Amino acid sequence: MKPAKPLPTGSWMRENRLIQNIRNGRKTTVCGLYFPSAIVVEMMGLAGIDAVLFDGEHGTYTREDLDDLCRIAEAHNLITIARMPDLEPATAQGFLDRGVQTIIGPGVSNADDALSLVEGCRYAPLGKRGIGGAPRAAGYVDVLTKERIDHVNRNTYVVAFLESPESIANLDAIMAVEGIDAYYVGPADMALALGLPGELTHPEVLRVTDLVRQAAVKRGRCYYGDHVIGERATNFFLNGAKAFVARHQA
Repeated sequence: MKPAKPLPTGSWMRENRLIQNIRNGRKTTVCGLYFPSAIVVEMMGLAGIDAVLFDGEHGTYTREDLDDLCRIAEAHNLITIARMPDLEPATAQGFLDRGVQTIIGPGVSNADDALSLVEGCRYAPLGKRGIGGAPRAAGYVDVLTKERIDHVNRNTYVVAFLESPESIANLDAIMAVEGIDAYYVGPADMALALGLPGELTHPEVLRVTDLVRQAAVKRGRCYYGDHVIGERATNFFLNGAKAFVARHQA
């Protein structure tokens, strides 16, 4: 008799609590990390933070780093979010295979960008993500059944970052692409692209943000910024350290 195949126990069979929080009207606390540190991720979990955001666009992450950090995050019941360095489907697949459940695609400027993002994040018929053997996110076993594929598609959350006037001009075409759950205006990059460097609360930046929010809600999607409360890990340290120094030097 052949031994029974072990069932996957990794992220592929986990529920994405960010999705659950959005459905339940609960905001998710997110701590952004720009460098790989298992200790900092562990402390996030111990502190009661809901989610860790690995910034793969501006940070210093390898796939090996993400493997280990997702392992630590899962052990502490942290939601795993990653901002990709690009919109290549292979990049998205690599992040997801490590165990990331929520993908942020940077600089989505047109429908082709949006489609590329979806194709790398979703299995057919929603996208073109490959099975790719048995990565750690699958518990190191093959995940080939329709039930398991459907589970992954349901629990993968995809966010498109819109960061330029081009993305606003192409907003209808971008939102016509199926498979994206939420949208977000990157205020710093949008302000810079509008010729307003550093003016994140300029009326034009706020107008564009509200335009995207309304368009998303109208289509039954989400505006990402309405559902998360974020802070950088470095700011937690720097702000706390500065307060400590100020208090004891007074």
